[in-house]
Amino acid sequence: MKKFNFRKVLDGLTASSPSGSSGGGSGGGSGAGGSSMHPGGTAGAAGTPRDEIQETLTSDYFQICKTVRHGFPYLPTALAFDPVQKILAIGTRTGAIRILGRPGVDCYCQHESGAAVLQLQFLINEGALVSASADDALHLWNLRQKRPAILHSLKFNRERITYCHLPFQSKWLYVGTERGNTHIVNIESFILSGYVIMWNKAIELSTKTHPGPVVHLSDSPRDEGKLLIGYENGTVVLWDLRSKRADLRAYYDEAIHSVAWHHEGKQFMCSHSDGSLTLWNLKSPNRPFQTTIPHGKIQRDGKKPESCKPILKVEYKTCKSSEPFVIFSGGLSYDKACRRPSLTIMHGKAITVLEMDHPIVDFLTLCETPYPNEFQEPYAVVVLLEKDLIVVDLTQSNFPIFENPYPIDIHESPVTCTEYFADCPPDLIPVLYSVGAKHKKQGYSNKEWPISGGAWNLGAQTYPEIIITGHADGSVKFWDASAITLQMLYKLKTSKVFEKQKTGEGKATAEIVEEDPFAVQMMYWCPESRIFCVAGVSAYVIVYRFSKHEVNTEISSLEVRLQYEVEDIITPEPEIIPPFPDASSQLPSLKSLSGSTNTVACEGTMKDSIPCLSVKTRPVRMPPGYQADLVIQLVWVDGEPPQQITSLAVNSAYGLVAFGNCNGLAVVDFMQKTVLLSMGTLDLYGSSDPYQRQPRSPRKSKQFAAGLTELSDSPVSLELERCKSPTSENRENSFSRSRSSSVSSIDRDSKEAITALYFMESFARKNDSAVSSCLWVGTGLGMVLILSLNLPASDDLRQSEPVMVSPSGTVLTLKGPVLTFACLDCMGTLTHPPYEVWRDPHSADDGEKTRKRKLVMHSPSSSQDMGDHQFAVICSEKQAKVFSLPSQTCLYVHNITETSFLLRADVVTLCNSVCLACFCANGHIMTLSLPSLRPLLDINYLPVTDMRIARTFCFTNEGQALYLSSPTEIQRLTYSQEMCDNLQDMLGDLFTPVETPEAQNRGFLKGLFGGSGQAFDREELFGEATAGKASRSLAQHIPGSGGIEGVRGAAGGVIGDLTRARIALDERGQKLGELDERTASMMASAEAFSKHAHEVMLKYKDKKWYQF
Repeated sequence: MKKFNFRKVLDGLTASSPSGSSGGGSGGGSGAGGSSMHPGGTAGAAGTPRDEIQETLTSDYFQICKTVRHGFPYLPTALAFDPVQKILAIGTRTGAIRILGRPGVDCYCQHESGAAVLQLQFLINEGALVSASADDALHLWNLRQKRPAILHSLKFNRERITYCHLPFQSKWLYVGTERGNTHIVNIESFILSGYVIMWNKAIELSTKTHPGPVVHLSDSPRDEGKLLIGYENGTVVLWDLRSKRADLRAYYDEAIHSVAWHHEGKQFMCSHSDGSLTLWNLKSPNRPFQTTIPHGKIQRDGKKPESCKPILKVEYKTCKSSEPFVIFSGGLSYDKACRRPSLTIMHGKAITVLEMDHPIVDFLTLCETPYPNEFQEPYAVVVLLEKDLIVVDLTQSNFPIFENPYPIDIHESPVTCTEYFADCPPDLIPVLYSVGAKHKKQGYSNKEWPISGGAWNLGAQTYPEIIITGHADGSVKFWDASAITLQMLYKLKTSKVFEKQKTGEGKATAEIVEEDPFAVQMMYWCPESRIFCVAGVSAYVIVYRFSKHEVNTEISSLEVRLQYEVEDIITPEPEIIPPFPDASSQLPSLKSLSGSTNTVACEGTMKDSIPCLSVKTRPVRMPPGYQADLVIQLVWVDGEPPQQITSLAVNSAYGLVAFGNCNGLAVVDFMQKTVLLSMGTLDLYGSSDPYQRQPRSPRKSKQFAAGLTELSDSPVSLELERCKSPTSENRENSFSRSRSSSVSSIDRDSKEAITALYFMESFARKNDSAVSSCLWVGTGLGMVLILSLNLPASDDLRQSEPVMVSPSGTVLTLKGPVLTFACLDCMGTLTHPPYEVWRDPHSADDGEKTRKRKLVMHSPSSSQDMGDHQFAVICSEKQAKVFSLPSQTCLYVHNITETSFLLRADVVTLCNSVCLACFCANGHIMTLSLPSLRPLLDINYLPVTDMRIARTFCFTNEGQALYLSSPTEIQRLTYSQEMCDNLQDMLGDLFTPVETPEAQNRGFLKGLFGGSGQAFDREELFGEATAGKASRSLAQHIPGSGGIEGVRGAAGGVIGDLTRARIALDERGQKLGELDERTASMMASAEAFSKHAHEVMLKYKDKKWYQF
């Protein structure tokens, strides 16, 4: 007990030091308990480093904000395009809006309600957008600022919105409802007009049935005073807005899905639920003058062609020099059950069917003119699919698609893991791009991408950033993420090293995963040496080297037996229990390599020493880029499948790769292609095992936060949970199913998984005089072991002399599974693990001298001769500790969380200093100073609503982080105050001043339809003076948050002042309006009171006082 008390005194000293009071004070007690194994060091030793290090980071350096979202909008529902500004908007089922322009212009905004977006309408060339959402609200977004904000909202109370239409250069928005009524909203004030087109006025009085919801609204290209209203049941009404009556009514016995005008305004086309298109002439509305079922089979007996699937949308676009284009989605024949979703383009007599990979959500035809009464001259079609966005070139007869410049194929295969590298070597991006560019597809349109609006500049921060995504199909994508953009550089297919699985073969049963057997589970990348390593879900590790040269070679492979000893809890015979715990600790280190003999062979063929997948044995052509150097596979042992890999580390200078799972640890020499170590976790301790495992029973010390309990019941299952593929709901459990049913949860609890690995030049033993090559090993029980690596002294001997791996005997402890390691030199500078400078392994012109390995052992170089000690930073799911080495004194402890647990922790650099960044399962993002572990930031920012966030969240240098916000989108955020301040400069402008093109034949039309201002006509018809006020209970006006605040970033100088003044006037006008209404109601009630009083007076006028 004396030892323990002495350690307590030491912790008291560290806690009382002024510079580390918050870190030491918060965790002094736990540090005492956690490190009571090693009370070494003196009070002086513990205090010495602290006086030397000046920590520069303070809480002022930190602030959290989202920066940009990349990828395809998840669950899209609506599409809009501004033909003058040339920007595209996509609405989603979760209430998000993504606005896209030229590459780099990509904006994300969100409705607070989270209601699905029904429809989007640009105010063309005005820098504004109207959204209609499923909670029956209209919102006006200001796009003249880099982060769009809502200026006004209008919430309908009694009716449901089904369709909106905003005529070009009009300030009156038509809103159709489920009841069949049409309301009109003033876009400037967002107030409802008193003018309403009621459904019973629009249809004939003799009609007894309700026409259904409004499915279409558009004004006539010939006369803006005529509004075409399409009802679901097949009724179309041309409503004269001036005379407030129907000009014509057309009836068809099939439901209408959409309507489109010919630009001359004499004809319109409807698409119907039976796959038919009807063309109507305004002069003879009794019946359509043309009816076609484009994909219907013509019957022999002259009957009407058979009906097809509904045509959900049709567009009718005219050309001056050729036949008009009729473009529609749907309408295919019912007998082709497996036909893919299609877009049909009818041009003259030619019919082209474009098959799509995903269902079509919406499409828009892009035309040269914004005016509906001119020849439309269509040049492209934007097709929004459920999981893709494509643009078809209409100007070429074979209708090629444009090459998409946006990173919308992140989810091509579901993302299973992510890594993020900021401030990496600058030559990497061009090198990766050059090898990736060779795989580009051919056959795209040669024209420029038509969605080219907005403006974007590089911004102040231009350090190179790379994001790597691992996918369920085994592919790995490298992305250039510099300056808050995202562009694909290079794609690597890891599945190519394996033979294709043939179904029905006996061998296929060795798989441990039912689907996605090549899914990438973990990645480790060393940017300096360009060594890349992946761990796959089928218990394999592949080491890749980078080469600029193509090579034909065989793939080297190794098989590793990594077995956990048979346990008393599984063994049914009670008399066998006692020998195992003792026997296991005396096992030779290579026992698991030679195979186990302690299991009795059972009947039938037991799987033993076979891997889950088979590596290709023939020579393989490897293109320039990442080429497989070695495949290491864990094998079945005595009928037990290999367990999935939970930790991975590679070091190019040592030429070693290490990986662990819930059974133990393997270390492989990838230069000599040999297995150095394959050992159960318990055997790593040797005689220094701190736990008395007699008998081995599951440790149930771990309690998870409420709400995440169902996700994981132990450290190991959490690791496996993290590696599950974040695919759609129906595939969410594919990874958990892959675990063998024979591994019970109690068995899993009793195992000690390897959760973190780190190669480093460090002090392996207490009071060592010099650093040596080490492998730090962290386990699921909070234990830290240091393994010594004995490497050959000279480079010449590295290929022939064996590398020795041996336990150093050092054991450190923390609360909770270990997550991450880092090393600081005695000045508090982060020291990077040694690495080999990259050289091309297949370069032909390199001489013998340059082929020698160039190793960088100390990085930064200043840390080489600076003192005789270093700091080891270790973070677990519960706490962080900083140890002084070689004394192994615990200098600082910080208990990060008691009730929850960390999902991710990374030691990162920021502003030329270093800190520990943590993401907790309760949604908190925290940063701690190093080495003193003072809390610098703690914000409850991101609730872990989905396991996807937990699996993909990662921090990197310069205050950047990312996570997968949906199965298709990456959300980037910053925790740096400096980047939050500079973000406004880095974002693209959505609105740029562009002249609206002049109308070609507007003068003629003006002369024809009487005078100067159709806008004046609308004002006169819909304004309060003529139409009166709408019922207050019908819709409620809600002022937006994008008022005065939204303008601040919008524009400087006079324009900003004018906008501010205008908004202030609007708000004042609104208040005056409300006051006016209140005054009117007071006057009305006063008048009623006066009238009532007068009546009472008349009643009692002639009565005497005694008659009352």
